[in-house]
Amino acid sequence: MAHYHLSIAHYFLIFFLASSYPHTSKLHFGDALPSSKPCIDEERRALLAFKQDLTDPSGRLSSWVGQACCQWKGISCKKITGHVEKIDLQNTYTYTLSVFDGEWDEMENSSLGGKINPSLLSLKHLSYLDLSRNDFQGIPIPTFFGQLKSLRYLNISSASFGGEIPAHLGNLSNLNYLDLSEESYYSLVELASNNLKWLSNLSSLKYLNLEGVDLSNTGVSLVIDFNKFPSLLELHLPACHIKSLPFSLGNVNFTSLLFLDMSYNDLKFPLPEWFFYLTSLRKLDLSGNFLGGPVPSEFQSLKSLEALDLSFNDLSGQIPKIFGNFCNLKTLNLANNQFEGGIQELLGGLSSCPNSELESLDLSSNKLKSQLPASVGMLHNLKYLNLYNNDMSGSIPKSLGQLSELVHLDLSLNSWEGFLTEAHFTNLTRLKYFSLGKVLPRPTLPIPLIFNVSYEWVPPFKLHKINIGNCKVGPAFGAWLQSQTEIVFVKLSTAGISDSIPEDWFMKLSSQVEYLDLSSNQIRGKLPLQLKLPNALLLDLSHNQFDGPIPLWSGDNVVRFKLETNSFSGTIPLNFDQKFPKLESFYLAENHLHGIIPPSICNMKHLITLSLRNNNLSGEFPKAWSLLPNIMVVDAAYNSLSGNFPSSMGDSCSLFMLKMNNNNFEGEIPFSLKTCTSLRNIDLGNNRFTGEIPPWIGSTAFLVSTLRLRSNFLSGHIPQQLCNLAYLHILDLAHNWFSGTIPKCLNNLTGLRIFNDSFYDIYLEYDQQTTVMRGRELQLNTSLAYVKSIDLSSNRFEGEIPQEICSLVLLNSLNLSMNQFSGNIPSKIGNLLQLDTLDLSLNHLSGQIPQGLSSLTFLSNLNLSYNNLSGEIPLGNQLQALPDSSIYEGNPFLCGFPLSTKCSEDGNSTPKDPKDNDNEDGNEKFWFYVSMALGFIVGFWAVFGTLIVKKSWRYAYFRWFDDIKDKVTLCVRRLVCQE
Repeated sequence: MAHYHLSIAHYFLIFFLASSYPHTSKLHFGDALPSSKPCIDEERRALLAFKQDLTDPSGRLSSWVGQACCQWKGISCKKITGHVEKIDLQNTYTYTLSVFDGEWDEMENSSLGGKINPSLLSLKHLSYLDLSRNDFQGIPIPTFFGQLKSLRYLNISSASFGGEIPAHLGNLSNLNYLDLSEESYYSLVELASNNLKWLSNLSSLKYLNLEGVDLSNTGVSLVIDFNKFPSLLELHLPACHIKSLPFSLGNVNFTSLLFLDMSYNDLKFPLPEWFFYLTSLRKLDLSGNFLGGPVPSEFQSLKSLEALDLSFNDLSGQIPKIFGNFCNLKTLNLANNQFEGGIQELLGGLSSCPNSELESLDLSSNKLKSQLPASVGMLHNLKYLNLYNNDMSGSIPKSLGQLSELVHLDLSLNSWEGFLTEAHFTNLTRLKYFSLGKVLPRPTLPIPLIFNVSYEWVPPFKLHKINIGNCKVGPAFGAWLQSQTEIVFVKLSTAGISDSIPEDWFMKLSSQVEYLDLSSNQIRGKLPLQLKLPNALLLDLSHNQFDGPIPLWSGDNVVRFKLETNSFSGTIPLNFDQKFPKLESFYLAENHLHGIIPPSICNMKHLITLSLRNNNLSGEFPKAWSLLPNIMVVDAAYNSLSGNFPSSMGDSCSLFMLKMNNNNFEGEIPFSLKTCTSLRNIDLGNNRFTGEIPPWIGSTAFLVSTLRLRSNFLSGHIPQQLCNLAYLHILDLAHNWFSGTIPKCLNNLTGLRIFNDSFYDIYLEYDQQTTVMRGRELQLNTSLAYVKSIDLSSNRFEGEIPQEICSLVLLNSLNLSMNQFSGNIPSKIGNLLQLDTLDLSLNHLSGQIPQGLSSLTFLSNLNLSYNNLSGEIPLGNQLQALPDSSIYEGNPFLCGFPLSTKCSEDGNSTPKDPKDNDNEDGNEKFWFYVSMALGFIVGFWAVFGTLIVKKSWRYAYFRWFDDIKDKVTLCVRRLVCQE
């Protein structure tokens, strides 16, 4: 939000201030020039008292010793009189919006803090005071600043002052420059002002910055107060909570204004008439407001504009023609709006300007269509062109290659087609950033944009950043890529590359690259085993065909390392933690790794995500999870891990997702996990867990949205605590030994009744989920929030299916098969309008099929077989679209379509003619299966003693027996029903 670049008004102001000081030939914002005169003793003591009340953790004021105070760092004196005239203690530490670990600490350590001693009042000739970018931790701006009558320059921006701005600042009648701004990105404090009338005394003011100051209570008087500054050149009011501007000002007195920034407020159209009288404006920033609809034609009066920013609003319609007539424009930013149509008229107007000075054009994230006009090649001064995230189509014009000044080019996320040739890059000698590509709706679709350049072609540019996705660059690493040796950001994802990485190019990159993404290609071969990447932050080589051992690279700053879905083999290096001390995300899923998970993994104290899914890892899970305070995602599914689940996992209180399914874990689900109150996703399915569902699921861990415990040896009842899971939308307890009834409180599961996708956006970086739908095991990803499923099949549940389950209107899949449910199918089953799959087979349900079942228009998988249902199958479009009679078999008293059994007049089935049945053949089958079952039971008791001795055999044998039991039961019941 802060603007540290120098605008035109800045240059004008600096010139003005410099000319105001006849005793100095140069005014600057760095260290002050020392004076040859000795410093005045009273002023030296005042500076030492000022220093004494400051905190200085980095020792910036260590030079403040001795008698020559005019030579102290940040102090400047008048050359003739020796009086202190300037204090410049701005924190010069440079930081960005992406501050990491130690950088943040260094920024804080370089900041001054503490209190501001009133001893500064002894500096009667002080005209310049800069305490900006320090940290005074919310203390008020000292009221005595208003007594520093000689001040012409006051900058306390981003210094974490708080509270009400003192009206005493209005006494500084000589002030030319006032900056009270506060960057909202980092500050936890806020300045406010309920009354700005004190500003009216600052008639000499030329620069005013109140960024981040809460001016919501100043009302319409806000701009009226600013109208009293005829000399004001630059006014910054971003993020000040301004909701409206006064409709009338009478005479507009601040028409000399060159720069106006009112971004990120709450402004709406229409703007008042006087606003367009500011015809001297060179720069206007209204971004981040609530401006909607077409751009008003009144903007045409602001023809002196050199920079216009209307981004992040809700502007719509065509991009107005008037912007094409602004021949002084150097910067035009219309990003993140709703503009549609083409840009032919805009570019045509700008290119027709004599000597068009346009340097930056940002039209990203709109709804622009049609082609990119060839006239873009006429904007000879263009340095920055951003068309990201529109719906532009057609071929990219070759005239783009004539923009010899172009530095930044982003054409990504559009629908370009055709070929990019060498002619597209002919004169782009200054190009440093190049981005191109589109997210395909389906990965199987052909890539529509192809690089058609020769293998030997060497481009005229040296890129710093390249971002290409879903464009065909391969199959080979051409010379044009290998020539980019100054690159620090590389993304070549889904680029159709099936080559091996050129070793020389890769080795050159390693010393400087910060971001490397070569994912989703078919790059093959082995990677260098030893490599140093001193600047790298992200490494993504996933979804390729790399083989060989895991590379043991070293990168002190790497936070994300992705190697999943390759053919790496061998073991995980034991000392991986020493190579990547700051690693936050580690992805090794879907490779051919074997051996154990090294205990050193638990030494990676910054680790957030660990993905080891689908390998051949074995042994026990590491125990020292208490060393991982930040871990959120652990996915070790589809391996051969065994032993008891580590109780230390409960020490990782930040745990969000726990996926350990399809292993050989045994024992009970540890009670220690009750401390993991942030758990959202629990998948322990297909293991050998015993015991009951722990009550902490639903009590302390009440945010669980996915609970999958299928295919274990769990028993007991469904605890009432599960009804507290308001976000639960996938519940899978199938293939266990659960018994009892379904709790009627299931209607408390609001995640199955009311859709709210905000909860599922918490952690979308990793949301791989296994679920069973339509009888198949599926791997889900970003559609996880839309899956609503309950599967209680293959257990020993009994009693009636509660009517309350019919209130879960978002259910996609309900499977209660192979239990002992009795009674009727709930009469309100037709309320489940989103139901795609319903399986109630192999129970003891009776009565008629509810008529509402025929109204389920999404129902495509239905199984009611082998119950005691009776009567006529309901008529309805949906059930008639399911002609498979097997979904009703085993219910001898059902009749009607699609069964061959006709219904009598009273709606019951008509008895079959015995001659139509082959009883003898049925009896033979029946007794065959009965004898087979008896033989199985005898064989079982023969080996029972062995199973008691060997615990692992016992679990495996009971699992196999349980599956056979279900199959035999199905066959026997089918035969009995045929009788």
